[in-house]
Amino acid sequence: MPAEDDILSLLEATSAQLAKETQRAVILQPGALGDCLLTLPLVGLLKEALELGGVDLVGHAEYIGILPERTSVDSIRSIDTAELHRLFTAPAGFDLADHDPLIHMFADYSWIITFLGDPGSDFEQNLIFTANCSRSAEVITLPLKAPDGVQQHIAEFYMKQFAQQSGLTLDQVRIPERYVPIRVQEADRDRGMEVLEQAGVDPSRRLTVIHPGSGGPKKCWHLDNFLGLARELADREVEALFLLGPAEIQRLRPSEKVQIHAVAKCAAHLALHQVIGLLSCADAFVGNDSGVTHLAAGMGVRTIALFGPTDPAVYRPLGRTVAVFRDPTDNFARKPSPTLQKAILDSLPF
Repeated sequence: MPAEDDILSLLEATSAQLAKETQRAVILQPGALGDCLLTLPLVGLLKEALELGGVDLVGHAEYIGILPERTSVDSIRSIDTAELHRLFTAPAGFDLADHDPLIHMFADYSWIITFLGDPGSDFEQNLIFTANCSRSAEVITLPLKAPDGVQQHIAEFYMKQFAQQSGLTLDQVRIPERYVPIRVQEADRDRGMEVLEQAGVDPSRRLTVIHPGSGGPKKCWHLDNFLGLARELADREVEALFLLGPAEIQRLRPSEKVQIHAVAKCAAHLALHQVIGLLSCADAFVGNDSGVTHLAAGMGVRTIALFGPTDPAVYRPLGRTVAVFRDPTDNFARKPSPTLQKAILDSLPF
């Protein structure tokens, strides 16, 4: 009889484990690249603490398309094709037809975490109603931005908020040391070598990628600082390559672009998977508080992150080799800072 009890217990435990592994979660993340990357620790918590079979992400395709196979995100869906705007309707006017695409969208999930809407909002009420049309699902609404006065890192804030609402213990909330959430693939490195060749960069030389842009002008360190770094790196026989995206190309004046080309080579108009390839070939990265800086840090690249008005205690990039420098004054974006330039150069290994 004891043997039969042991077998029964084993079958029950196996059945319970399989039931967990068939459960999935979805995260609705409407933010930009940095917001999506700062959500990855929450994805890890969902998988480890809840032992889920998968976590999917709904967001802007240009930001989240790089995540499957490189991160703990299993699959993605574009927020632009999801009809989520319907959930903002007043509940009295919200209606779902048979075989409604919204019902189908959430039918496979036991957990739904949304950064859209507010707790108690029409969106949340309609989302709960939609999810429960197919199965019983837990819906948890989290704030995308940290409330005023929050001093903990935003990724930890997300995890703690989820833990408190889901019944997990706070000791399950942790970001691993030497955190590297983005796995580089061999195809990424091959793509990076192609970018270097097109930019005229010798791949045998030590390389520092410089990204002078960010989401707002006040978050951008004065361009003369980046130019000064590039000149000094050249004197140290280190290649400096400026990475310019659409925002920088639009923001920079023609004279500033001429200055950049006078001191270093440039790579511009790259798709995000090409940026990953380029960063995978870099010995170091220097950039403002931006999504690309979070990307470099998350890949494990030695990252120098420059902060002006935003608080690095809340928004610093997560990675195993990240150094943060901050000037919270108006001079950050308005004037060159030789002192800060020197401090950054002293922190580099070459």
